[in-house]
Amino acid sequence: MTCPTSSRNKHESNIISSIPFFSSLTPDEVDQVEKLFRKKNYEKEQIVLYEEDTSSYMYLIYSGKVRVVKMNDEGKEQIITIHKKNDFFGEMSLLDNKTSPATIIAHEDSVIGLLHKSDFEQHLIRNDEIRRKIIELLCSRLRESWEMIKILSFNAENAQDRVLSLLDRLGELYGVRDDRGVIIDVKMTHQQMASYASVTRETMSRVLRSLEKSDVISILDSKAILLNKNFFDTRSNSKRH
Repeated sequence: MTCPTSSRNKHESNIISSIPFFSSLTPDEVDQVEKLFRKKNYEKEQIVLYEEDTSSYMYLIYSGKVRVVKMNDEGKEQIITIHKKNDFFGEMSLLDNKTSPATIIAHEDSVIGLLHKSDFEQHLIRNDEIRRKIIELLCSRLRESWEMIKILSFNAENAQDRVLSLLDRLGELYGVRDDRGVIIDVKMTHQQMASYASVTRETMSRVLRSLEKSDVISILDSKAILLNKNFFDTRSNSKRH
Protein backbone atom coordinates (compact mmCIF):
# COMPACT_ATOMS: atom_id res chain seq x y z
CA MET A 1 0.00 0.00 0.00
CA THR A 2 1.30 3.48 -0.92
CA CYS A 3 2.07 5.55 2.13
CA PRO A 4 0.49 9.03 2.43
CA THR A 5 3.89 10.75 2.28
CA SER A 6 4.81 9.07 -1.01
CA SER A 7 1.42 9.95 -2.46
CA ARG A 8 1.80 13.56 -1.37
CA ASN A 9 5.31 13.83 -2.82
CA LYS A 10 4.12 12.40 -6.13
CA HIS A 11 1.25 14.91 -6.21
CA GLU A 12 3.61 17.81 -5.50
CA SER A 13 6.02 16.64 -8.21
CA ASN A 14 3.09 16.49 -10.65
CA ILE A 15 2.29 20.11 -9.83
CA ILE A 16 5.90 21.12 -10.49
CA SER A 17 5.99 19.32 -13.84
CA SER A 18 2.72 21.03 -14.87
CA ILE A 19 4.52 24.41 -14.79
CA PRO A 20 5.30 25.03 -18.48
CA PHE A 21 8.96 25.94 -18.13
CA PHE A 22 9.65 22.93 -15.86
CA SER A 23 7.68 20.48 -18.03
CA SER A 24 10.74 19.51 -20.08
CA LEU A 25 12.73 18.44 -17.02
CA THR A 26 13.39 14.79 -16.28
CA PRO A 27 11.58 13.19 -13.30
CA ASP A 28 14.79 13.40 -11.25
CA GLU A 29 15.17 17.10 -12.11
CA VAL A 30 11.53 17.73 -11.18
CA ASP A 31 12.14 16.08 -7.80
CA GLN A 32 15.12 18.36 -7.24
CA VAL A 33 13.08 21.45 -8.10
CA GLU A 34 10.27 20.31 -5.80
CA LYS A 35 12.70 20.15 -2.89
CA LEU A 36 13.66 23.78 -3.48
CA PHE A 37 10.13 25.06 -2.88
CA ARG A 38 9.67 26.14 0.74
CA LYS A 39 6.12 25.16 1.64
CA LYS A 40 4.13 27.00 4.30
CA ASN A 41 0.55 27.02 5.55
CA TYR A 42 -1.29 30.35 5.42
CA GLU A 43 -4.58 31.17 7.10
CA LYS A 44 -7.33 33.10 5.33
CA GLU A 45 -6.45 36.82 4.99
CA GLN A 46 -2.83 36.22 6.00
CA ILE A 47 -0.23 38.09 3.94
CA VAL A 48 1.83 35.70 1.81
CA LEU A 49 4.19 38.31 0.38
CA TYR A 50 4.32 42.06 0.67
CA GLU A 51 4.99 44.06 -2.48
CA GLU A 52 8.60 44.73 -1.52
CA ASP A 53 9.28 40.98 -1.08
CA THR A 54 7.90 39.71 -4.37
CA SER A 55 11.07 40.34 -6.39
CA SER A 56 12.84 37.54 -4.52
CA TYR A 57 10.38 34.68 -4.94
CA MET A 58 8.31 32.66 -7.33
CA TYR A 59 5.33 31.06 -5.63
CA LEU A 60 3.13 28.04 -6.30
CA ILE A 61 -0.26 27.20 -4.79
CA TYR A 62 -0.45 23.62 -3.52
CA SER A 63 -3.93 24.15 -2.08
CA GLY A 64 -6.36 27.01 -1.53
CA LYS A 65 -6.56 30.37 -3.29
CA VAL A 66 -4.76 33.71 -3.04
CA ARG A 67 -5.61 37.14 -4.35
CA VAL A 68 -3.13 39.55 -5.86
CA VAL A 69 -3.93 43.12 -4.85
CA LYS A 70 -2.65 46.65 -5.18
CA MET A 71 -3.13 48.76 -2.05
CA ASN A 72 -4.08 52.41 -2.50
CA ASP A 73 -3.02 55.25 -0.23
CA GLU A 74 -6.05 54.62 2.00
CA GLY A 75 -5.14 50.97 2.46
CA LYS A 76 -8.00 49.68 0.30
CA GLU A 77 -7.51 46.77 -2.07
CA GLN A 78 -7.69 46.84 -5.84
CA ILE A 79 -7.83 43.18 -6.84
CA ILE A 80 -5.64 42.36 -9.82
CA THR A 81 -6.42 38.66 -9.99
CA ILE A 82 -7.12 35.56 -7.95
CA HIS A 83 -5.00 32.42 -8.22
CA LYS A 84 -6.16 28.91 -7.33
CA LYS A 85 -4.62 25.51 -6.66
CA ASN A 86 -1.82 24.59 -9.12
CA ASP A 87 -1.41 28.21 -10.26
CA PHE A 88 2.03 29.81 -10.07
CA PHE A 89 3.20 33.40 -10.34
CA GLY A 90 6.13 35.69 -9.63
CA GLU A 91 8.40 34.33 -12.34
CA MET A 92 8.58 37.68 -14.14
CA SER A 93 10.10 39.54 -11.20
CA LEU A 94 12.79 36.85 -10.92
CA LEU A 95 13.79 37.54 -14.50
CA ASP A 96 14.14 41.32 -14.33
CA ASN A 97 14.85 41.64 -10.59
CA LYS A 98 12.05 44.18 -10.19
CA THR A 99 9.29 44.11 -7.61
CA SER A 100 5.84 43.11 -8.78
CA PRO A 101 3.45 45.96 -7.98
CA ALA A 102 1.19 43.83 -5.80
CA THR A 103 0.67 42.19 -2.43
CA ILE A 104 -0.27 38.52 -2.16
CA ILE A 105 -2.99 37.59 0.38
CA ALA A 106 -4.43 34.16 1.23
CA HIS A 107 -8.04 34.29 0.01
CA GLU A 108 -8.72 31.12 1.98
CA ASP A 109 -6.61 28.70 4.04
CA SER A 110 -3.80 27.76 1.66
CA VAL A 111 -0.51 25.93 1.28
CA ILE A 112 2.02 27.96 -0.73
CA GLY A 113 5.46 26.98 -1.98
CA LEU A 114 8.08 29.70 -2.41
CA LEU A 115 11.11 29.34 -4.67
CA HIS A 116 13.93 31.81 -4.01
CA LYS A 117 15.55 33.73 -6.85
CA SER A 118 18.98 32.14 -6.38
CA ASP A 119 17.51 28.63 -6.64
CA PHE A 120 15.34 29.64 -9.59
CA GLU A 121 18.33 30.91 -11.56
CA GLN A 122 20.14 27.59 -11.22
CA HIS A 123 17.36 25.95 -13.24
CA LEU A 124 16.87 28.84 -15.65
CA ILE A 125 20.14 30.28 -16.92
CA ARG A 126 21.63 27.00 -18.10
CA ASN A 127 18.55 25.64 -19.84
CA ASP A 128 17.56 27.06 -23.25
CA GLU A 129 14.25 25.18 -23.32
CA ILE A 130 13.20 26.68 -19.99
CA ARG A 131 14.05 30.18 -21.24
CA ARG A 132 12.01 29.64 -24.41
CA LYS A 133 9.00 28.42 -22.47
CA ILE A 134 9.20 31.33 -20.07
CA ILE A 135 8.94 33.72 -23.03
CA GLU A 136 5.81 31.86 -24.16
CA LEU A 137 4.43 32.08 -20.64
CA LEU A 138 5.04 35.82 -20.39
CA CYS A 139 3.12 36.31 -23.64
CA SER A 140 0.23 34.40 -22.10
CA ARG A 141 0.41 36.53 -18.95
CA LEU A 142 0.25 39.64 -21.12
CA ARG A 143 -2.91 38.37 -22.80
CA GLU A 144 -4.45 37.81 -19.35
CA SER A 145 -3.61 41.41 -18.46
CA TRP A 146 -5.34 42.57 -21.63
CA GLU A 147 -8.47 40.71 -20.51
CA MET A 148 -8.44 42.61 -17.22
CA ILE A 149 -7.95 45.90 -19.08
CA LYS A 150 -11.01 45.04 -21.18
CA ILE A 151 -13.05 44.59 -18.00
CA LEU A 152 -11.91 47.92 -16.58
CA SER A 153 -12.43 49.85 -19.82
CA PHE A 154 -15.56 48.13 -21.17
CA ASN A 155 -18.37 50.72 -21.28
CA ALA A 156 -16.75 52.66 -18.44
CA GLU A 157 -19.99 54.56 -17.74
CA ASN A 158 -22.14 51.42 -17.68
CA ALA A 159 -21.74 49.63 -14.36
CA GLN A 160 -23.86 46.63 -15.38
CA ASP A 161 -21.67 45.90 -18.39
CA ARG A 162 -18.58 46.10 -16.16
CA VAL A 163 -20.11 43.63 -13.72
CA LEU A 164 -21.22 41.30 -16.52
CA SER A 165 -17.70 41.41 -17.98
CA LEU A 166 -16.25 40.59 -14.57
CA LEU A 167 -18.64 37.68 -14.01
CA ASP A 168 -17.86 36.40 -17.49
CA ARG A 169 -14.13 36.48 -16.74
CA LEU A 170 -14.58 34.84 -13.33
CA GLY A 171 -16.66 32.14 -14.99
CA GLU A 172 -13.85 31.47 -17.48
CA LEU A 173 -11.23 31.26 -14.75
CA TYR A 174 -13.10 29.51 -11.93
CA GLY A 175 -16.32 28.24 -13.48
CA VAL A 176 -17.72 24.79 -12.72
CA ARG A 177 -20.40 23.76 -15.20
CA ASP A 178 -23.52 21.82 -14.23
CA ASP A 179 -27.01 21.42 -15.71
CA ARG A 180 -28.09 24.82 -14.36
CA GLY A 181 -25.25 26.85 -15.86
CA VAL A 182 -21.82 27.79 -14.54
CA ILE A 183 -21.00 28.17 -10.84
CA ILE A 184 -18.18 30.61 -10.03
CA ASP A 185 -16.05 28.50 -7.70
CA VAL A 186 -14.40 31.32 -5.78
CA LYS A 187 -15.96 33.19 -2.87
CA MET A 188 -15.68 36.97 -3.06
CA THR A 189 -17.37 39.67 -1.04
CA HIS A 190 -19.23 42.42 -2.83
CA GLN A 191 -16.40 44.77 -1.84
CA GLN A 192 -13.81 42.49 -3.38
CA MET A 193 -15.80 42.13 -6.59
CA ALA A 194 -16.32 45.89 -6.67
CA SER A 195 -12.59 46.53 -6.39
CA TYR A 196 -12.00 44.01 -9.19
CA ALA A 197 -14.42 45.84 -11.52
CA SER A 198 -13.55 49.36 -10.29
CA VAL A 199 -17.06 50.20 -9.13
CA THR A 200 -18.34 51.01 -5.65
CA ARG A 201 -19.55 48.29 -3.31
CA GLU A 202 -23.04 49.83 -3.36
CA THR A 203 -23.08 49.72 -7.15
CA MET A 204 -21.90 46.11 -7.19
CA SER A 205 -24.63 45.07 -4.74
CA ARG A 206 -27.28 46.96 -6.71
CA VAL A 207 -26.27 45.43 -10.04
CA LEU A 208 -26.09 41.90 -8.60
CA ARG A 209 -29.59 42.30 -7.13
CA SER A 210 -30.86 43.49 -10.50
CA LEU A 211 -29.21 40.59 -12.34
CA GLU A 212 -30.64 38.12 -9.85
CA LYS A 213 -34.13 39.61 -10.19
CA SER A 214 -33.83 39.30 -13.96
CA ASP A 215 -32.80 35.63 -13.63
CA VAL A 216 -29.43 36.35 -15.22
CA ILE A 217 -27.63 35.00 -12.15
CA SER A 218 -28.63 33.11 -9.00
CA ILE A 219 -27.08 33.42 -5.54
CA LEU A 220 -26.80 29.91 -4.11
CA ASP A 221 -27.10 28.93 -0.44
CA SER A 222 -23.30 28.73 -0.31
CA LYS A 223 -23.20 32.39 -1.49
CA ALA A 224 -21.60 31.22 -4.72
CA ILE A 225 -22.84 32.84 -7.93
CA LEU A 226 -24.53 30.74 -10.60
CA LEU A 227 -24.44 32.11 -14.14
CA ASN A 228 -27.78 31.06 -15.60
CA LYS A 229 -28.59 30.45 -19.27
CA ASN A 230 -29.92 34.01 -19.48
CA PHE A 231 -26.47 35.26 -18.50
CA PHE A 232 -24.86 33.79 -21.61
CA ASP A 233 -27.72 35.03 -23.80
CA THR A 234 -27.22 38.51 -22.34
CA ARG A 235 -23.47 38.37 -22.95
CA SER A 236 -23.95 37.19 -26.54
CA ASN A 237 -26.37 40.02 -27.27
CA SER A 238 -24.03 42.54 -25.65
CA LYS A 239 -21.02 41.40 -27.67
CA ARG A 240 -23.00 41.60 -30.93
CA HIS A 241 -23.76 45.23 -30.21
